[in-house]
Amino acid sequence: ILLNTLGGDVEAGLAIAEMIAGMSKPSVSIVLGGGHSIGVPLAVSTDVSFIVPSATMTIHPVRTNGMVLGVPQTMTWFQKMQDRITRFVTENSRMKPERFRELMEKDELVMDIGTVLEGSEAVREGLIDHLGGISDAVQCLYSLIEKRKPAEPEKPAKSSAKGKKSDKAEKSAKSEKAEKSGKTTAHTKRS
Repeated sequence: ILLNTLGGDVEAGLAIAEMIAGMSKPSVSIVLGGGHSIGVPLAVSTDVSFIVPSATMTIHPVRTNGMVLGVPQTMTWFQKMQDRITRFVTENSRMKPERFRELMEKDELVMDIGTVLEGSEAVREGLIDHLGGISDAVQCLYSLIEKRKPAEPEKPAKSSAKGKKSDKAEKSAKSEKAEKSGKTTAHTKRS
């Protein structure tokens, strides 16, 4: 999965991330450019994640625009959504929930709260698995595919002349046994 996103709809992004994480096929992600906002769960949803050195990832609290009802239930909904994202990211990366929340609430951004991590910082923090490029990600994917290939079943030995003779001898023995017991088969019945 190649990622270069500013983010987007939280529900849709988390659903896509859950779908990717639940696949039985090997998966690898690489962040090229940016993996911001809901791009963070998408980046960590694969079996192995990569980021190029110049890419960045923004971790920030859930937010919305437009008309919002200023009631306690709205804040409860935001908190539950944030908990779902935190749980998903920390279960699919090496980052601890406490550290993820800490980075989310930093006052580092000019017009918002949150943190921007560059490639090596994302790896150091345990958010992303490896620093690398597209060739590293593709090589990793091929390696995962090879590891998950089922072992080839053993092929039965080719029948030899000896095997054919023993098959004939076995059929002949069955015919003789059937004749002795008085039973006839299609193979032993003679006209």
